[in-house]
Amino acid sequence: MTATPPTAAREILRVQGLSAGYGPLTVLHDLDFSVVPGERVAIVGLNGHGKSTLFRAISGLTGWQRGSILLQGQEIGGTRTTGPGRHTHKIVRLGLAHMPQGDAIFPGLTVAQHLDCGAYTRAAWGRRHQRREQLLEIFPPLRQLLKSPVGTLSGGERRMVSLARGLMADAVLYLVDEPSLGLAPIVSRAVIDALLQIDLRDGAMVIAEQNLALLSGHCHRTLGMHAGQLKGSH
Repeated sequence: MTATPPTAAREILRVQGLSAGYGPLTVLHDLDFSVVPGERVAIVGLNGHGKSTLFRAISGLTGWQRGSILLQGQEIGGTRTTGPGRHTHKIVRLGLAHMPQGDAIFPGLTVAQHLDCGAYTRAAWGRRHQRREQLLEIFPPLRQLLKSPVGTLSGGERRMVSLARGLMADAVLYLVDEPSLGLAPIVSRAVIDALLQIDLRDGAMVIAEQNLALLSGHCHRTLGMHAGQLKGSH
């Protein structure tokens, strides 16, 4: 069953005329894209066509970029040619949570320590115990693993830790990059189902995936990413 679209409202994210890349390489070409509260958006495409670069541009992590990116009405884009990551901490404080593809873990830290790392802002830190309990309901295998070093876990468990850490931010915009990458089909389905259980309230989630079947019917919109351009209603 197709997800019911949220009522039109103020935009959480508005991207206009975004181009971005690394060194001499242009990956994104003059993109326009927006997300409203309560919305889940799927961006589907093969590797190398710009899904991760779009997320990195929103987070301020590309080699260079130009164009407007408004997060909750505040400009976080503009023209930038150097210093990837210099302003990412400020963007996070505005309500962004970016979960990159792969495990993105610290092998020697425990599951509990990883989750605490995700509560980056002062407000999130104050609510971390409540938020952790909510996420353990959504990712039940992690409850018995809180004291385990993440490097000893299975691939699916590590992916759950990485996603749960990002969700600890209690953000307004979640960017989830390739959550099923490298996982067995049954594990991929469990990970996606867990993501779809997250109560966004007034927030929004954008999920980048290669596997359209995993998200089909579960997101409000599905956009295609090809050669650095988005296809669909955006």
